[in-house]
Amino acid sequence: MRTSPASAPKVGPAPGVMMLFDDSGFNFDGLRALGGSGQGSADAGEVLTAVNAINKAGLSAQTYVRTFRRLGDRLMKEPEDGRTDASTMRFRALRAAQYYAQALFYVLDSDDPGSEEGLYQAGRGAWDTFCRLSDAAPVTDNVTYGSTPLPVWFFRPDASGQPRPTVILTNGSDGQNVDMWTYGVRTALDRGWNALVYDGPGQGQMLFLNRVVFTPSWEHVVSPLVDWLVSRSDVNGDKIAVAGLSMAGDLAARAAAFEERIAALVTMPGCLEPWLGFPKEIREVLTANKDETNNVWNKEVAPKLSRTEAAMLKKRFEPFSVQAMLAARQGKLFTDFYTPAKLIQSLAVTNVVSRIKVPTLVLDYEFEQFYPGQAGQMFDALTAPKEYVRLTAATGAQLHCSPMAPQQHCEVVFDWLQRTV
Repeated sequence: MRTSPASAPKVGPAPGVMMLFDDSGFNFDGLRALGGSGQGSADAGEVLTAVNAINKAGLSAQTYVRTFRRLGDRLMKEPEDGRTDASTMRFRALRAAQYYAQALFYVLDSDDPGSEEGLYQAGRGAWDTFCRLSDAAPVTDNVTYGSTPLPVWFFRPDASGQPRPTVILTNGSDGQNVDMWTYGVRTALDRGWNALVYDGPGQGQMLFLNRVVFTPSWEHVVSPLVDWLVSRSDVNGDKIAVAGLSMAGDLAARAAAFEERIAALVTMPGCLEPWLGFPKEIREVLTANKDETNNVWNKEVAPKLSRTEAAMLKKRFEPFSVQAMLAARQGKLFTDFYTPAKLIQSLAVTNVVSRIKVPTLVLDYEFEQFYPGQAGQMFDALTAPKEYVRLTAATGAQLHCSPMAPQQHCEVVFDWLQRTV
C-alpha cells in the first residue's frame, strides 16, 4: 500500500498524530494497523498491547517483526477446545492478515530476512481463510496475464446476480490484500458495489512467489481484469471504476489513460512520478550509463549506508528487481542499482495524464510524506472532469493515505463514486 516511511523527509510528527513509537517510520505503520480497527482489520487493544510490548523490549525491526508475527500466529491457532465458530475465526483471520503484513514490511531488516516468503505465505493463508469464511465469499480466479496469471478476489454484496457497479482496487508498491479491505472492499459492499482485489506484477503472490516485478504498462494489467468483469452478469459493464492507493495512484492513472472501458478514476493520492519519492541523493546515483551507475553505487554509495538506510532501500527496490529481493533475503544489498532504478523511473505518467477522459477524483493529504505536491500537479494536468480533495489534520486524516482515518477516507471516495458513476 504505502512507500517506506524511512524514505520520507525527516520532519517532526504532523500535528495531531498519535505517537506510538519514537521513530516516524515505525509510528506510521503502527498508525496504519491501529486505523484498521474501524474496518475490522485490526483490534485497537491488540495493536496497542503489541506497541507496548515492542517499546518495552526496545523498538527495532526484530522486536516489531517478532511481536506482530506472534500475534498473527496466536489468532490463527485453533482453540484447543475447537469451539471457535466460523464468524469468529473469519475476523480473527482478517486481523491476523494485518499483523502478518506489519511483520512482513520489516522482516528484511530483522535477524531472519530469509523468512520473508514464509511470512508472506502466513499472511496470504490468513487472508484466504478470511475470504473462505466470509458470508458472501469472494469469487476467486486466475486472470490471464502473459505467462503468469493474476490472482483475483471478486467481492459481491450477495450472490443474487444483480448487475452492480464495480470498483477495481489497486494496491501500491508494498501493500497486502488486507489493505484493500480496509481502504475499499468493506465500504464497497456496504454501498451495494462489487469490489475486485488483485495481485499485479510486483505485488503479493506475483512478487513473492512468482517473482514477477512491476511493469510501467499498467493498462496491460487492468485490461484483462476488465475483460473478466464484463463477462459476468453480476457486473454493470458501464459502471466500472478503478482506484489506486499509494503508488497505485500512478498505476491506476496509467490504466485509465489507455483502457477506455473504465468509467471513473480515483487516485489516492495523485502520483505522477514514483521515482521522486526516493531521496534526492539516491536518485542522483542514476546516470544514463549502467556500468558507471553501478560502479558509483557499489564503491561510493552502498558502503556508506547505515543499516537503517540499507534496509529501507532493500525493501523499496525489491518489487522492481528479483535480484534485489533474493539478495535481501540473504541479508545482502543488491549490486545492480541501474536496472530497478530505470524501471521505477519509467513509471512516470506525466506525459499521459492528458489522455484521461473519465471523471477523476484526486486525493491529497496534509503533511503528505512521499509524493508532496504531486497530487496538485496531477490535478492541474488533467483535462477530464475532475475533483480535488485534501484530507487534513483537522479531522485526523493527515499523512499519506490517512493512516488514522481509513473510514473517513472511504467515505470521501465512495460518496464521490456514487455521485459520479
